[in-house]
Amino acid sequence: MDYPSKVLSKAVEEIAGLPGIGKKSALRLALHLLRQPSSQGIALGNAIQNLVTDIRYCKECHNFSDSDICEICNDDKRNDELLCIVEDVRDVMAIENTGKYRGKYLVLGGKISPMEGIGPSQLRIGSIEKKLNEGVVKELIFALSATMEGDTTAYYIYKKFKTHQILFSSIARGIAVGDELEYADEISLGRSITNRTVYNEAT
Repeated sequence: MDYPSKVLSKAVEEIAGLPGIGKKSALRLALHLLRQPSSQGIALGNAIQNLVTDIRYCKECHNFSDSDICEICNDDKRNDELLCIVEDVRDVMAIENTGKYRGKYLVLGGKISPMEGIGPSQLRIGSIEKKLNEGVVKELIFALSATMEGDTTAYYIYKKFKTHQILFSSIARGIAVGDELEYADEISLGRSITNRTVYNEAT
């Protein structure tokens, strides 16, 4: 497609680089921005720039944060004895939206998937060990996807740390097998975290 402006062409190219957005949708979004007051486009540009340059990862749980330690880890009212293991930051947001969990989190950054070349060394399993060695955690909760990869990841972590004197549990299977956690509705996810079950090798 020929564009009347190189500036417009570049904007469309960059917007089309986002997942799920084709060239036609990118052009539509670019033209929409041009029809709005310039302040709106500038605000969007500033927000994107701040997203790239200012966002951090929490040193404790690896959640997104505006500072070195996120608000959840800094919250004295959270239960330090509960550590919920999730794959992705989106899973933290999904569980938090249920309002049913008041413990802490640890974001693995993915799940074991040999098909994709992702092994334990690519995940933040060392951070789990550090937390357990501090001696505060009493229960490790697996809130991983109900997929083969999620189950493999939970099993690996359980085998690695089962000698620790803690309870291992898993969210209840109110989440359908094969589902990603972030797509579960809040009611089902809330019930799953509340009615979690003891995790063992037969789970």
